[in-house]
Amino acid sequence: MDDQLKGLLPKNKLDTAAVERLRLAGYPLVEPLLAELLTWMQDLNWPVAQDLRPFLAEVGAPLAPHVRAVLQTDDDLWKYWTMIGVVAESTPLLLALRPELERLAGSATDGEREERIDVVSRNILRRLESGTNESVLPKEFQIHNSRVRGDA
Repeated sequence: MDDQLKGLLPKNKLDTAAVERLRLAGYPLVEPLLAELLTWMQDLNWPVAQDLRPFLAEVGAPLAPHVRAVLQTDDDLWKYWTMIGVVAESTPLLLALRPELERLAGSATDGEREERIDVVSRNILRRLESGTNESVLPKEFQIHNSRVRGDA
């Protein structure tokens, strides 16, 4: 990977200007950076993660091999953030990851269940089947999030 391309990567969790540069460069130019860009999904509380997730979701199915690599790690919280922040927002990516979603929905590990990845996966699959845009978050998180936003 050349230095100019590497220069597009965020320098820290507050480097939202880098996300704008990535958007301007666009996919497929940034394809060599996709795996590294997914590392920013380790915490959706980071400003760079919030700005980056729509861009990653727009990449769609070509992101699938990189998401599979995340799903094969032991970092269950990273899996959770990636699922709700990126995977749930891209139908082409959902379709490409359907076997993984079915595995997570039906036979998640203890750690994946603790992070509610099984519930999120079932909700994603249900939404995919129904064609609706319902939340993929577990119900207890939907209530909490609406109170935080002032919706409740």
